[in-house]
Amino acid sequence: MVTALVHGRVLRAGALRDGEAVLLDGERIAAIVPLAEVPADAARHDLQGAMLLPGFIDTQVNGGGGVLFNDSTSVEGIAAIGAAHRRFGTTGFLPTLISDDLEVIRHAVAAVDAAITEGVPGVLGIHIEGPFLNVERRGIHRADKIRELDEEGLAILTSLKRGRTLVTLAPERTTPATIRRLTDAGVIVAAGHSNATYEQSIAAVEAGTTGITHLFNAMSPLTSRAPGLTGASLERPELICGIIVDGHHVSPTTLKIALRCKPPEQLMLVTDAMPSVGSDSDEFLLQGRHIRVLDGVCRDVDGTIAGSHLDMATALANTMRLLGAPIEAAACMAAHAPAAFLGLADSLGQIAPGYRADLVALDDAFHVTGTWIGGAGIEA
Repeated sequence: MVTALVHGRVLRAGALRDGEAVLLDGERIAAIVPLAEVPADAARHDLQGAMLLPGFIDTQVNGGGGVLFNDSTSVEGIAAIGAAHRRFGTTGFLPTLISDDLEVIRHAVAAVDAAITEGVPGVLGIHIEGPFLNVERRGIHRADKIRELDEEGLAILTSLKRGRTLVTLAPERTTPATIRRLTDAGVIVAAGHSNATYEQSIAAVEAGTTGITHLFNAMSPLTSRAPGLTGASLERPELICGIIVDGHHVSPTTLKIALRCKPPEQLMLVTDAMPSVGSDSDEFLLQGRHIRVLDGVCRDVDGTIAGSHLDMATALANTMRLLGAPIEAAACMAAHAPAAFLGLADSLGQIAPGYRADLVALDDAFHVTGTWIGGAGIEA
């Protein structure tokens, strides 16, 4: 049976539109029609004036619902993380593993492969953030987990059978030839946790690097005579940069400058979320370290930021409130940009006929009132 989502404001073709209904047929959007043309036999779902946006896609999700992916590399753990973030409009995500032993990475890849096979809602692949990083820019990553990228590591990074594999690495800790081996194998490579020079960064781009992990955080900065990885990130249109818009990781002024350098299509909202998101607990363990959420920020006992307590609906609202971006731009950064980054822009990230019915409804306070993943809806 066709389902008609009615009485909402539909974001499509760059604007919120009244008086239209979105028709869902199975997993896909069948059509977008005037309300008067909704088929008489369609099942109607009243959005009650909510905004209907493309479902959010988060490429950096360490945990949620009290679960940390590093500690629960299982189908059940992935499902729990996805369920927690779905409450905040995330309809597609990459469970993200921070630097760990190769055996843990191997288990994580197998778990994601199994989760996709079993149809866990929203799982699009895996993000392996390290351990092939620069220890000087490790942030919360444990120094004893960081290592060189060798043949065994390459074999694991290229082993996922289903979905997308995103790898964050420091370009200066490997070679352009190795990056090319990864990209030739279908792996999406992002630069991050890096002290790369501008020249090393450009060499990585020319070898196939297309992403930047949490722009401005844990990377060589832009200075007067040394642009570094940050300068390359802002200059090169091939690079889609993840940004954490929580008001803590990066100054809103700095992010406004990024928005003047790059269009919304080249910036994607990420949460870098930890287990506290979607959980009643304000503390958790991260590889043996006690992390507490204080004033909305996850920190260890030394004050180092450890991921975030951010969800995608809040990231969207912050992008409008703190950066002054219109809803159309913020939604692009939350859906279309990450879909394009993952090579999925022909099926995700827009409300259009033929696209998968991954959608989120939000009220004017940006509270999620419903989500649909592959046409299956859940009311908040």
